[in-house]
Order: sequence, then C-alpha cells, then structure tokens
Amino acid sequence: MATKVNIRDVAKAAGVSVTTVSHALSETHSSRVNARTVEHIKAVAGDLGYAPNRLASGLRNQRSQILGLVSDEITTTPFAGSMIQGAQDAASEHGHLLMVVNSGLDNELERQEIRALQQHQVDGVIYARMFNQQVTVPGELQGMPTVVLDATSDNPGLSSVVPDEFGAGESAAELLVSAGHRRIAMINNEDDIPASHGRLEGFRAGLARHGLQLPPEGVVTGHPSTAGGRQAALGLLATPERPTALFCFNDQMAMGAYQAAGHLGLKIPADVSVVGVDNLELIADALWPGLSTMALPHYEMGRWAVLKLLNELENPGASPANEKVPCPLVERGSVAPPKH
Repeated sequence: MATKVNIRDVAKAAGVSVTTVSHALSETHSSRVNARTVEHIKAVAGDLGYAPNRLASGLRNQRSQILGLVSDEITTTPFAGSMIQGAQDAASEHGHLLMVVNSGLDNELERQEIRALQQHQVDGVIYARMFNQQVTVPGELQGMPTVVLDATSDNPGLSSVVPDEFGAGESAAELLVSAGHRRIAMINNEDDIPASHGRLEGFRAGLARHGLQLPPEGVVTGHPSTAGGRQAALGLLATPERPTALFCFNDQMAMGAYQAAGHLGLKIPADVSVVGVDNLELIADALWPGLSTMALPHYEMGRWAVLKLLNELENPGASPANEKVPCPLVERGSVAPPKH
C-alpha cells in the first residue's frame, strides 16, 4: 500500500517550511505567502498527490470546509444544471467541497436532507430553486448561514441572487427596435411569477424609450411550453396587422412561434423576427435559423451564491445582498429588419 503523503513531504519537496505550506494551501492565509511561492507549492502538492486533512483543519478553525446545496429539481433537468457547476467551481477554487441534495419538490424529503447536511456539519447552505420565485426558507435552516439561489426570500436577512428579468425584457426590446421593428408583440407566460412580470415590464420600458407602446392586444399569454407558444403565435400572426416581431417568454414558446409561422407560410426572420429567453441550446441552437435569445446566467448565479456565502462565513456581520445578474444577448439568425 502506498504511503500517504503528508504536509512535511510537501514542505521538503518544495524546499520551504511546513508553516509556509500550511499558509499557501489555506484559503484564509494564502495572502501571507508570495504568489509565485503559492503557485510552486500547489504544483508540488499536486504532483505528490497531497490532499489536505480537512477534518484536522476544520477542528482548528471550527469549519468543515463543506457547503450544502439544497435544490428542488435542478439536478434532474438539463435547463439549470450549470447553476450547480458554477457553485461547484467557486467552492472548489476556495478549498471547499459542495454536497448537493435534490428534493424533487417533496417537502418532507427536503427537511430530511437538510438534517443530513447538518449532521455532516456543513458550514453553510445554498438554498436553490429551479426558476425565479419567492420562497420561505425551511425552519430547519434558521440560524445557519444561508444564501438563496435563483429565488428571493421573504426573510430580509438572507442574501439572494436572481436573473435580471427586467433587463432581459429591456434588451429584447432594444434588439428588435434597433432592427427597425415597430409592430412588436410579446408572448408571455400565463403564470404569476417574477419572471413573467419582470420581462414584460422591462420590455414595455425598452419600447417606451423609443416612443413605442405595447397595446393590450400586443401581449398574449399561454402555457410556457412549445404548444403554448404555438397557440399564442397563431392568434397574433393571423391578424391583418400582424406584428413583424415577437418577444417570447422562453425558448420553448419561441419554438412554438417558429411552428406557427411555418404553418401560416411565414419565414423567419424575413416575415417575422423572434427573440426568446433562456439560451437553452437544445432548442435555441437547433432551430433553423438559430434563435436569438437572452441567456439566463445560471453559471454566474451559482458562483455568486457560493462566493457570497463564503464571504458571510468569513464576515458574520456582512450585510445581506440581493443581486440581479444580467442576461446577456446571444445573437443567432432569428432577427432581421421588417419588410415594411
């Protein structure tokens, strides 16, 4: 059996003291060591296969170096999995492990999972939701450092991070108006959720900046699915003064708009331009022409949540923050100037 590499072996191989190695590999003390030396020590430790004793270091600083992420459905969907990747990357870069549990919307299972994380003595928890919504964080998390991911909390003492829904709608309006469109409609989600309201308000504001209004008949709601988008788009595009551009709540509804346009003999983008939200590549990149869409910043939100949680662990008196992360435009081929 191979002998386990310890911190003294790393110090000897790197030609430095044990204290220097300890500081260099410590999240809180690495700044005490020259950056080049830190890089050298990490390279030597990696070559030797040295893994710090997390339990021992945790006993010294009363930390386990483990964070928990409690999700509802995120781990079972391709839509938002990059949130976990962002959280995992940020945790790893700062010497922490991330334990992920998924409740599948079962409240009792969620409570059991939180208790299990507490038994593992996690330092703090990311409470994550599949889509932007307001939540009541479970009582089991009371008193534990917690950051809410892709949701807001009714507890003003908790930090949270969500997409900038208003900004997404505003940017979509800017894209379409800049292309020359004046008859523009929106296909919105019928659900009463922050994203539906935020994207609509942002879209109205973006149009208003150019002296345009969205008339009542210019907003049609439906189920946030391909079928919902198709039905809504059929109604809008069959009118005599049909819109020359559509802003869709999500990429699935935008795919429905593509189908409706095709059914009516209209070409995208020659006859109608379409913009979505999500950048769900299974759809946006596969449609022909490709769909211009506002990307939901899942990865960036996951990173922000972990970095904020780590900051609050280091600074217990830090003020809570409610972050809105921009939704960048991903341009493809679904927007062009109107014919008339």
